[in-house]
Amino acid sequence: MADRPIAENAMATCLWFDRQAEEAARFYCELFPDSELGTIERAPGDYPGGSKGDVITVDFTVFGRPFLALNGGAQTEFTDAVSFQVFTDTQEETDCYWNALLADGGEPMMCSWVKDRFGVRWQIVPRVLMHGLGHDDADARERVFAAMGEMQKIDHTRIEAAICGE
Repeated sequence: MADRPIAENAMATCLWFDRQAEEAARFYCELFPDSELGTIERAPGDYPGGSKGDVITVDFTVFGRPFLALNGGAQTEFTDAVSFQVFTDTQEETDCYWNALLADGGEPMMCSWVKDRFGVRWQIVPRVLMHGLGHDDADARERVFAAMGEMQKIDHTRIEAAICGE
């Protein structure tokens, strides 16, 4: 990412923070693979709500996708209207991401959703859940959907059991 400025990408996702842009970008880059911190832009002078040297933007990649973290002020908050899906292969991977996103003030939500300490919404989605929800057998799909509806963090074993009708 450092070799390719964010503006050279065809598209990037901009995340609006109050003053935690650098902290959030560093956290996401440490947590997820194929992630890298890029350029940190600082204010060249004082401005309404900030001072010379304050972080304005941070470009970074998560799972190889470009993001820009913007310290835009407290007037805007994240909502459930946008979330990031992270697909997992094992319970250990699901637990790792889920627990890290919950740490330091995150909140669990139903059906694989979690709000991190910055207010960003994530869905930690096991591939076995997606397999079950798209299963050829309508009864299996119904059982998986019902099991998911009872969970916050998805339990791979329970989803596998629902697929099998156990």
